[in-house]
Amino acid sequence: MRFVVLAVLLFPFGQVAAVAEKPTTAEAISYGVDDWPWWRGPQRNGIASAKQSPPLTWSETENVLWKVAVPGRGHGSATVIGDQVFLAVADPEREVQSVLCFDRQTGERVWEALAHEGHLETGGNKKASQASSTVAYDGQRLFINFLNNGAIFTTAFDMSGDRLWQTKISDYVVHQGYGSSPAPYKHLVIVGADNKGGGAVAALDRASGDIVWKQSRPAKPNYSSPIILNVAGKDQLFLTGCDKVTSLDPLTGTTNWEIEGATTECVTSTVTDGVHIYTSGGYPKNHMAAVVADGSGTVTWENTVRAYVPSMLCSDGYLYAALDGGFATCRESDTGKEVWKSRLGGTFSSSPVLVGDRIYATNEEGTTFVFKASPVAFKELAQNKLGESVFATPTICGSRIYTRVTHQVDGRRQEYLYCLGSRGPVRADARE
Repeated sequence: MRFVVLAVLLFPFGQVAAVAEKPTTAEAISYGVDDWPWWRGPQRNGIASAKQSPPLTWSETENVLWKVAVPGRGHGSATVIGDQVFLAVADPEREVQSVLCFDRQTGERVWEALAHEGHLETGGNKKASQASSTVAYDGQRLFINFLNNGAIFTTAFDMSGDRLWQTKISDYVVHQGYGSSPAPYKHLVIVGADNKGGGAVAALDRASGDIVWKQSRPAKPNYSSPIILNVAGKDQLFLTGCDKVTSLDPLTGTTNWEIEGATTECVTSTVTDGVHIYTSGGYPKNHMAAVVADGSGTVTWENTVRAYVPSMLCSDGYLYAALDGGFATCRESDTGKEVWKSRLGGTFSSSPVLVGDRIYATNEEGTTFVFKASPVAFKELAQNKLGESVFATPTICGSRIYTRVTHQVDGRRQEYLYCLGSRGPVRADARE
């Protein structure tokens, strides 16, 4: 199925810049019940299936099913589909940005698919990487975003690693870096490219890479991923940052509503309780807020808590966070009232993942804290140390944990992808 783009024009801020004919058919997005198809998982909210039984404890010698060296550096999470695991990498020694495919059962590398050769950007925050996006899957194809040669590109590969198409989204002026991940939705894949040079959010046809719609964004640095959530009775595409909270129709790119109020720079991906969305940022001020997502512009509550990089979790009327500064918090989602707060330790960039009644939160020093998702009180279940540095959010599916960890080996930095588990082989044939 292909779209025919009727017009692509230069456009002022806020105006949809492409109009497409209505598709006659749409390829269904499908994945397995034990898969993790894109950033923050199947529901785009950091919540894994409660039926999973990932390990509670691990170490270099306990519950490691396999581990494999990963070239270069990256902060993107693992994407797990069927019997394959995918990871975005940037290797400055070879000057390439690519997607790696590993065997889910053994960790053996199956293939590498090159998206870019040369022109890797070197500026930005020292914590940033040139492969901070997470691979997305639509049932047939893989999508990845990279900053390369002063622009953001989205590249599509088939499941054998053959490149299908590559589309430029926007020029990009580096401030801190780039880490926004692609978001498949119906026949589209949606991509954000906020930056201080003036960026864009665009929807591409998944099959062809043609731009179906494109909307300009303010000329301000920002790093959050576009997230599609069903709120207030309909699917909405949310963009936070650039001093705004924006809701678009994901199919057309038209604006549902937009309010002032978010900070300029946001990294987190918003979550919802079905009525509100929860925004947070960290520059030029700390900010956390609950916004009613019906277009009324109502901000139910707001505070100055710093939840800048790790995204939050919303479950059963409570909002859980691993704050940048090393605290775990629980709040009433409808009032913002703090229920409890506990010191974890270290600094957090990785986002927490919820599995059943357990939250897994990993700090930059490689310690994962496992604690109860309960409003009664903070209750730590385990601490697990692995490696010297972790920035990527763990992927938890099929009762296994896939985590990207850095070790110092003979004085050199070396990344590894670990598969942690305490059970037998996962089923890779169960499909939704």
